[in-house]
Amino acid sequence: MEDQAEKLREIMKRKKDNSLKSSSVKSGKAADKARIITVTSGKGGVGKTNLSVNMALAFARLGKKVVVMDADLGLANVNVMLNMIPKYNLYHVIKKQKTIREILVETEYGISIVAGASGFSQIANMGEVDRKDFISELDTLSNADIIIIDTSAGVSSNVLDFIAAADDAVIITTPEPTAITDAYGIIKIIATEYDSLNMGLKLVVNRAKGAAQAKSVADRMINIAGQFLNLKVDYLGFIYDDTSVPNAVLRQKPFMVVDPKCKASICVQHIVDRMDRNKPSESAGFGAMLKRLFGSSQQEENLV
Repeated sequence: MEDQAEKLREIMKRKKDNSLKSSSVKSGKAADKARIITVTSGKGGVGKTNLSVNMALAFARLGKKVVVMDADLGLANVNVMLNMIPKYNLYHVIKKQKTIREILVETEYGISIVAGASGFSQIANMGEVDRKDFISELDTLSNADIIIIDTSAGVSSNVLDFIAAADDAVIITTPEPTAITDAYGIIKIIATEYDSLNMGLKLVVNRAKGAAQAKSVADRMINIAGQFLNLKVDYLGFIYDDTSVPNAVLRQKPFMVVDPKCKASICVQHIVDRMDRNKPSESAGFGAMLKRLFGSSQQEENLV
């Protein structure tokens, strides 16, 4: 199995290198792998999609080419947050009716989105040829600098796959006891399912009344994860409980656009600045993500 995995990595590396060489010839400089950031939560309603969209805007303001991929199964709402009704989504890609490039929608905010669909769950049932074609489609997103994946809440296998594939897995919680409990639950499952996985697991506390409250929540979760799960979790930062956020949601606009100087906007920009300063030494890229999504043994059999 290890030999197969090594072959798979080599195949994906060659494919990636060829793509980068082609891009480098056109641009005159070497291209970097896309940095994959997965945003998830233990329960719904804690601000996961809001964080994903506004983080994307903050990265874009740093000059990054950013794609937000909505991977929330059945409850896709990135487009709702942006007051957009995409004509096509991932379902049409799965059905080979459209390509990823054809469903990739540019927004007025300098970021692009890939709209999600409940049909995304059909990936697991694809045949060999369909699976390879879909892998090739997803790989076309790798020319972005940042790919932010907004997952569904909870601990489904799809969510865990995206977390495992990420360079940075951002778990968002609020100070509410139920949110903290559910966030710890997903951290515990990650530790159980991927005990040898080297990932950048990070925590964001949303709707905090201040830095002290947020740090208290984060310290408690980080200490418990380290003591009982032997898992390192980094505190990425917090977002103030700010009335500008729900007001922006009602207007279906990112709060960083509605009020770029509000407390929540400043917090998100600080979080993204911190992430940009602490880049992963080597991005896993889409190769790792695709391996997790389709199952290593099955994909190895198809590609080797």
